[in-house]
Amino acid sequence: MSRLVDIAAELGTTDSETSSPGSSSPVTVPLAPPDEVTIARANALKDEGNKFLTVAKYSLAALKYSEAIALYPNAIYYSNRAQALIKLEAYGEAISDANEAIKLDPKYIKAYYRRASANYALGKLKAALKDFKSVTSIVPKDPDAAAKVKLCEKILREDAFQRAIEMDAPIESTVDYASIAVEESYHGPRLEVDAPVTPEFVQDVLDHFRAEKILHRKYVMMLLLRAIDMFKRLPPLLRIALPRDSANAVDGTLTVCGDTHGQYYDLLNIFELGGMPSEKNVFLFNGDYVDRGSFSFETVFALVLLKLSAPSSLHMLRGNHETKNMNKIYGFEGEVKHKYDNEVMKLFTKLFQSLPLAAVLENKVFVVHGGLSTNGNVGPEDGPNALTSVSLGEIEALDRFREPPEAGLMSDLLWSDPQPQRGRAPSKRGLGFSFGPDYTEAFLRRNNLQLVIRSHEVRDEGYEEEHGGKVITVFSAPNYCDQMGNKGAYIRFGADDMTPSFTKFVAAPHPNVPPMRYAGNMFSL
Repeated sequence: MSRLVDIAAELGTTDSETSSPGSSSPVTVPLAPPDEVTIARANALKDEGNKFLTVAKYSLAALKYSEAIALYPNAIYYSNRAQALIKLEAYGEAISDANEAIKLDPKYIKAYYRRASANYALGKLKAALKDFKSVTSIVPKDPDAAAKVKLCEKILREDAFQRAIEMDAPIESTVDYASIAVEESYHGPRLEVDAPVTPEFVQDVLDHFRAEKILHRKYVMMLLLRAIDMFKRLPPLLRIALPRDSANAVDGTLTVCGDTHGQYYDLLNIFELGGMPSEKNVFLFNGDYVDRGSFSFETVFALVLLKLSAPSSLHMLRGNHETKNMNKIYGFEGEVKHKYDNEVMKLFTKLFQSLPLAAVLENKVFVVHGGLSTNGNVGPEDGPNALTSVSLGEIEALDRFREPPEAGLMSDLLWSDPQPQRGRAPSKRGLGFSFGPDYTEAFLRRNNLQLVIRSHEVRDEGYEEEHGGKVITVFSAPNYCDQMGNKGAYIRFGADDMTPSFTKFVAAPHPNVPPMRYAGNMFSL
């Protein structure tokens, strides 16, 4: 969404005409009813937006709908823009647009669909269910709305059941993988119960996955339990140093990767370009390993294996998609249940709850999936009029072994985004906040750091330097969802001053399996 301002400038749109194609009141609304010529111009802009929407140019579609709304605000245009914003994952702004559409035409059912879809994407199932029921009250025989009512009710029932049984013994204490027999017909990699995870075993599994074959359930459960035990011993905030020799001179590299989102063949390409993790070639993956891409199991499990094989050579942080709601909606839960079962999915949930939330590299660079919190305690050195800024100590004190709440520090770390203007604003996503360069400066100053690296958003070139170079967004899933056309990137450090270098790459060939294969059909409207 941040690049929409640049697009607007290229098309000659002024700040007074649109500050963001997704905000609920960014456009100039005419005081008098438009004439037929103006309506025709608005409809032509809407048609242009529709064409952009069909070819996955969602930012341009949202911009065209904004220009149409400026000429002739109506429920159709707002609802269409809401659909583009949903595709851009700007769910909060999509809900605002749907609200405006419903205000203009309370019987326009697509607006209810859009608002329901955005709430569903945020895991707000009760709100989504209410809107789908509104559609069925307006159009009682709408089969799609009826199906989505049943889907929301089914998920809510399952959630209630899961919460009830979670009061029992934790899943890791009930799994008996030792009693699971490995059939003679299984021809994949094997590992004895107490055997270490060797580099050779890891490579065998990576090759097995590359051939679209499944690792036996016994080994999956055994290794997930090992990983849970390893991660839960780590602090919420990792401290990671560059590889050094006996004289304390830097003699290796540290690479930071962003979202991979189930794009397993692109993950393999990262290692082909940057080398496999080792003591001298350390990797930090910054969350969002799963969902959307249909090889999410292979992606996250490959990283887990590499972590088990060489714990100091690869590190993993939690992203907003390492959560129950996101996994249920965006495909990972469906994928795991298709390839394995619900018991394996429960182990992944426990694993995700055990992942650290942030890292500090060489006491200079802060890495987090989403962004900075705009709440916090003001340090005495900042003065009475200083911005509030979270300290590293507050992050270290977090209880991370849970699902993130809708608000607060943990939510902000996973969900927030930078914005170009100073100050803060409600996030376009509907969770977290947008933080300006002044908040970045305050955080870095308070914690004596020089740079923030975060992920969480697609960037055309795979990365983008923001806030005067003090924030870098890195995204490592090229051609996201097989349709965005973006490059992937990773960031590499190899010197004491922690100057970043960037490697960009394009999407690798992969089997003909579409993204979102295991997700529901909620976003097709």
